Amino acid sequence: MATVVVSLTGGAHLPSSLPRALAATSLSSFSTTWTPSKWISSSCHFHQRGSHSKRMVVRAARIESKGVSLGFRAPDFELTEPLTGKTWKLEDFEPYPALLVMFICNHCPFVIHLKKHITKLSNFYIKKGLAVVAISSNSVVTHPQDGPQLMAEDAKLHKYPFPYLYDETQDVARDFGAVCTPEFFLFKKDGRRPFELIYHGQFDDSRPSNNMTVTGRDLSMAIDRVLSGQPVPSVQKPSGTHDKCAIAAQYQAISPPPVQKVKTYSLRW
Repeated sequence: MATVVVSLTGGAHLPSSLPRALAATSLSSFSTTWTPSKWISSSCHFHQRGSHSKRMVVRAARIESKGVSLGFRAPDFELTEPLTGKTWKLEDFEPYPALLVMFICNHCPFVIHLKKHITKLSNFYIKKGLAVVAISSNSVVTHPQDGPQLMAEDAKLHKYPFPYLYDETQDVARDFGAVCTPEFFLFKKDGRRPFELIYHGQFDDSRPSNNMTVTGRDLSMAIDRVLSGQPVPSVQKPSGTHDKCAIAAQYQAISPPPVQKVKTYSLRW
């Protein structure tokens, strides 16, 4: 298979033939693999595989995703839950005042680092009226451990209180502008208005390699504000992944704006 290496630096942009979440991205340095047919995922981000003999490899270090912005309306979806076989749609969550959509997978070490804490946080806020759904968009071609059968086993093992859905075509990931795992989208709903994105940031500052205690502070504060009708600060720290999920890290802001400082925050979950 022939390989073409393309270097993009500074303010360059990806080819317009890539999905909007990636094509609208400004690069500093970036690494991915592309061929023009079916989307697959690898190293905790999504790329494309096809029958053509050429592939493009773009190399760099970090990138800022501009796929979505606050106020973005939640796109419709219709996905199957491997554990139960049930099909879920966005409209199933319409009665709720807020919806948390999480893009996760089985294998990513950054997701594994948070799994039990995601379960605890979800259990706590579901009782307060939050709707929660998780989606895996990874391809079984590159990561068979993220396939639907093992997704069902993972959901059962960790006792997920939310549906864990399989996005086989990766269409839903593209519609949301999701580019890495874990990635959190918190939407609020006012009456009959559509769900609008109010928070698109990290779980907290903890990472597998930094020995910081997992608190869920950032996401918890946003959920508390949404459920209590308070505004959520627009300055939000991205859900960065790096080290083992190196490629996913490259989709994060080069210099994320500082998060509003909070001296203390006592978690109840």
